[in-house]
Amino acid sequence: MSVARTVAETLDSAAFARAYALTAFTTAFAGPLIENLVGSAVLTTIMVGLVIIGAAVLFVRRAELTWIRFIPSSIALILLWTFLSFAWTSDQRWTWLGMWGAAGYAFLAIVIAHTRDSLQTVRAIGDVLRVLLALSIVVELLSGVIFDTPFAFLGVQGNLTAGGPVQGIFETRNMLGLVSVIALVTFVVEMQTQSVEKPRAIVSIAMALALIGLSLSPTAIVLVGVVAVSAIALAIVRATSPERRTAVQITLASLVVGAITIGLIFRHQIILWLGAGTDIAMRADLWNALLDYSRLRPWQGWGYFGPWAPNEFPFWSINDRSGGDIHLSALNAFFDVLIQLGIVGLVLFLFAAGLALTRSWLIATQRKSILYAWTPLVLITLLANSMLESAVLSSIGFMLFVLCATRAGQVKSWRELLDAPRPQSPPNQPG
Repeated sequence: MSVARTVAETLDSAAFARAYALTAFTTAFAGPLIENLVGSAVLTTIMVGLVIIGAAVLFVRRAELTWIRFIPSSIALILLWTFLSFAWTSDQRWTWLGMWGAAGYAFLAIVIAHTRDSLQTVRAIGDVLRVLLALSIVVELLSGVIFDTPFAFLGVQGNLTAGGPVQGIFETRNMLGLVSVIALVTFVVEMQTQSVEKPRAIVSIAMALALIGLSLSPTAIVLVGVVAVSAIALAIVRATSPERRTAVQITLASLVVGAITIGLIFRHQIILWLGAGTDIAMRADLWNALLDYSRLRPWQGWGYFGPWAPNEFPFWSINDRSGGDIHLSALNAFFDVLIQLGIVGLVLFLFAAGLALTRSWLIATQRKSILYAWTPLVLITLLANSMLESAVLSSIGFMLFVLCATRAGQVKSWRELLDAPRPQSPPNQPG
C-alpha cells in the first residue's frame, strides 16, 4: 500500500473526522487561552494547519460533496463583501488579517458540516465544552482559593470566594456566560437524545448553570431567559398537529413581537432590575459616537476588522468620544457590522441570520428528534447575545454561526428544487 493511499484512507476515516472536529472546536473555544499562554502567532499557526488539513479532507471526500450545497449563498455573500471591503478599508493590514481570520473560522465550520452529522457535531461540542468549563473551574479555584491572587495573564480576577464575577479561561465574564449558555443547550440536547450517560449529562448541566451564575453576567441571565422561552415555544409547536402549526407559529410570532414591544416600553425598569444601568449608559454613548462615523460611509462602512484595532481610525476616535475607554468592539454585532461593512453588509448579515433561523426552526418543528432543536437554539443564543456583544462576528461565534447556517441549508434549501424529480410527460396516445 502506497503512502499516498494510506494518507488518503486516514483523512477519509470517521476517526480522523472526529479528531478534526474536536481539535477545531477546542482551538476556537479556547482561542483566548491559547493567545494568553503562547501568543497569537501560535493560534494563527494552528488555524492555518487546520485549514490546510481540512482542505485535504474535503479533497479526499470530493466525490461525496455536492458543490452547489458546499456553502449557503447568504454566507458566501457576507464573505465576498468582507473581502471586497479591502478595497476601501481605512487600514488594509488590519482588514487583511481580519478577513482571512473570518474566512478561516468559516472554513472550519464548513469542513465539520460536511464530515460530521448533527449528532456527531453536538457530541463533539459537548465533549470539548465539558473539558473547557471544568478547566475554567480549576483555574478559578487556583486563583481565588489556593493562591488567592488574580491571574492577570489569563484575565482571571480571582473572585470565586466572593461569589463572582468569574471569567474562567475566556477572559471576560460575558464570554464565559455565552459559552456556558451554549454548553447548557448542548448538554440538555445530549441528555434528551441519550447520546451520553445520564449522570454525566446531569453533572455537565450543573457545571454550566454554576458558571452562568458565578459569571454574574447580565447578558448571560438574559440569554438563559431567551433560550428557555424559545425552547418552550419550540416544544409547543412540535407537539402541535401539522395542520395547526401555521396558526400556532403566527400566534407565537405575535407574542414575540408583543414581548419585544413591552420590553422596549419598560426598558428602564428592566435595566434597573438587572443592575445594568451604568453599563447601558456606556453602550449608548459608544453607539451614538459610532453612528456619527457610520454616516460618513453609510453604504460600504470603514472596512472589515473583526475585533477593533483600537489605535486605528475611526475606532480610536469613537472610543475617545464615548468616554475614553478602550473598546475592542461596538458591544453590539449589528452596530459593528454597520460601522465595518455598512448598510449593505448589515442587510446581508440580517438576511443570512433570518434565513438560517427560519430554516433551522422549521426543521426542528418538522423532525421527530429533539436533536434538531440544537441549531435554532444556538442561533437564537448568538443573535440575542448580538444585542449586547459582538462575539458572533469573530472566532467561535462566527464559526458556530456559519456551522448552523450550513447545517440548516443542507436540509432545507432552494437547492432542493434542483434535486426534485421532474414530472414525466405522458406517452403519446394513438390517434
